[in-house]
Amino acid sequence: MKRRAFLKSVTAGLAMPCIVPRSVFGAAAKPAPNDRIAVGVIGCGGRVSALLYEAPPQLQVVALADCDLRQMSAESVFGKAVKSMPKYSQQFATWKRYQDYSEMLEKEKLDAVFVTTTTHARALACIHAVQAKKDVYAEKPLTLTIEEGQVLVKAVRKHGRVLQVGTQCRTLPLYGWVNNLVRTGGLGRIEKVIAHNFEPPVRRESKPGQPVPKELNWDMWCNQTPLVPYDPTELHPSCPLWGKWWEYDGGGLPWGMTGWGTHSLDMIQAALGTDYTGPVEVWPDKPGDALSPIFMRYADGRRLEMTLPKGHGDFWGAIYHGEKGRIEFFLNKVQSDPPELVAGHPEGTGYPALGHMHNWIDCMRTRKRPNADVEIAHRSSTLCHLANIARELGRRLRWNPDKEEFVGDAEANALKSRPRRKGYELPKIA
Repeated sequence: MKRRAFLKSVTAGLAMPCIVPRSVFGAAAKPAPNDRIAVGVIGCGGRVSALLYEAPPQLQVVALADCDLRQMSAESVFGKAVKSMPKYSQQFATWKRYQDYSEMLEKEKLDAVFVTTTTHARALACIHAVQAKKDVYAEKPLTLTIEEGQVLVKAVRKHGRVLQVGTQCRTLPLYGWVNNLVRTGGLGRIEKVIAHNFEPPVRRESKPGQPVPKELNWDMWCNQTPLVPYDPTELHPSCPLWGKWWEYDGGGLPWGMTGWGTHSLDMIQAALGTDYTGPVEVWPDKPGDALSPIFMRYADGRRLEMTLPKGHGDFWGAIYHGEKGRIEFFLNKVQSDPPELVAGHPEGTGYPALGHMHNWIDCMRTRKRPNADVEIAHRSSTLCHLANIARELGRRLRWNPDKEEFVGDAEANALKSRPRRKGYELPKIA
C-alpha cells in the first residue's frame, strides 16, 4: 500500500494531506542495538497506526495495551494496518498484549510509550507512564481539563521524563519559519491574530445500552467519566463520535475546539512567544450562543479573535495583523500584504510526524525538552479550555496565567477540573 493511501485509510477525519520522504530526515535503515528504543503502545486505534507507519526504525514496538482486546487483534483496523507494513508484518504476532496498561508498564522493559487513547483517558495514562519512568509521545489534545495539565506537568518535571505531544507542526520547517518571523518582529508589533471559530463539545443525552462484549473492559473505557450504558454507535474507541461529546473531549472532531483548534492555537502561541503563559482575558462575543466567536486578550494588549468561518484558508492556521502588514498562513500556504514580508519562505511539507518523532528520540538521548514539550502543550490546550468555559458561562473572564486560575471567580475556577470516578483519580504530585 502506498504511504498516502495508508495514512488516509487509518486517519479518517485527520488532516495529513501530503508526506515528506523518510530520507529528508536521514533515518537509519538498521539501527544498532544501543540505538533501539523499546516502545509500548497505550491505545490501539487509527492514529497510532499512522504514527507507527511514520516511526523511524530506532523505535522498536514490543507490547500493546488496550481496554478492548479486539482493538489489538489481527482482524482489527489497527491490526490490518500494522500487518500491511513490511517492517512490522512479521513482528505483530509476537507483541505482548495487555488489557490494563498498568500491567504492561510494570512487566515490560520499556523505554517509552505512545499514549494514543481517547482524550478523557489520556492524561492519567501519561502520568502513570512517567511515574513508571517512561518517556512519552502523547497525542493531542493532551488533556480534558486544565487541572489535568497542571498535574501532568508536575509529574513530568518531578520524574525527569521527556514528553512530546503530537502537535507536529512545531517541527515542520515552514511553520517554524513563519512563527519565528512573527515572534521576532517581522510584522512589527502584532495588533491581533484571527483564527477559526472552532466549535465546542456537545453534552450527550443518556441512552439505553447494549450488552458489553466480553473482550471489553467498559469500566476502564469510561475511565474518569460516569459509568454509562455501553453504546458502540457513539462511545466506542473505533467510533470517532466519542470526540464530539463534552464528557470525553473538548470538541475533538475536525473544526472542533480541541480537534483542529489545538493545532491552530498551538501555532499562535508559538508565533506570539507565549509558549509558557497565556491570555489575561477571555470572553464570548455573543453570550448565550454556543457557537459564539471567542476573543482573548494578552497582557500586552494583543488580541486573539476566533471569528473565521469554516473553510476559510483550509484547516489549521491564522491571520496575523501587525504594524508592517498582514500574514495569512493556512495549510502549508503562506501569503502576505505586502508580498515581500514572506519572500523566501520554505515550502510547506504536509503534516508528517516523522521529524517530530526524531526530535523526541533526540531529546530522549540528550534529556532536553522536545519541541512540543508537556508544558507548551498544556498551555496551548488551556486556551481551548478557556474558550469552552467562557462559552459555557457566557461572560467575560479574567485569567491569571502565572497562577493558572481565574481571578475572583469561584464558578469559573470550579470548571478547571471535573469530578472523577473512584479508581481514576489524579495522583497528588508534590
